[in-house]
Amino acid sequence: MRRRKGLTAEDKEIWALVARTATPMHKTSLRLPGAAEEHSAQPRTSVTPPVPQPLPRFRVGQTASQQAPRLAKPVSPAERLSAADLRMDAKTHRKMSQGKMRPEARLDLHGMTLSAAQPELMHFIMSCHSSGLRLVLVITGKGRGDYGPLPTRPGALRHQVPYWLHSPPLSMVVQQVTAAHYKHGGEGAYYVYLRRHP
Repeated sequence: MRRRKGLTAEDKEIWALVARTATPMHKTSLRLPGAAEEHSAQPRTSVTPPVPQPLPRFRVGQTASQQAPRLAKPVSPAERLSAADLRMDAKTHRKMSQGKMRPEARLDLHGMTLSAAQPELMHFIMSCHSSGLRLVLVITGKGRGDYGPLPTRPGALRHQVPYWLHSPPLSMVVQQVTAAHYKHGGEGAYYVYLRRHP
């Protein structure tokens, strides 16, 4: 059975009764299309359509990124370490940073996972300290950029190793951590200057 279009005379009469008893939320009155004029008790008011907000304008050749505020460049571990307080002799630190001091031992963590690298690092640093060594080299690698569907931070070891070296128990024996000179690996390695063994 097909539905008829529009309202019947009975529907229009019921609507008019309801409309008379309703209190309008706005000053404009709602009217049913096709309703009889005699049922309208209130005067007709005009409705002003909302004004659309203008879209942002672009100059020819301008991209959306040129209008967006620029984000600050992330600080690398090497930059963060160079800004840290100096806790060793300044002359020795300068020689070390310039690659003029030869590391007494080295640990290569390059290619390891974080879970495998942490115990290796702890064992290496503690055994070097107990042997009386002062300057050791820890190689992390610079890390490769992985630009897959999910964002990842390249060089997880490069970021994590300084944190481990400044956290207990290693912080008790580590005096200074600095990015290595380019001839010893640059930003893919760290000089670790150990405290003197008692």
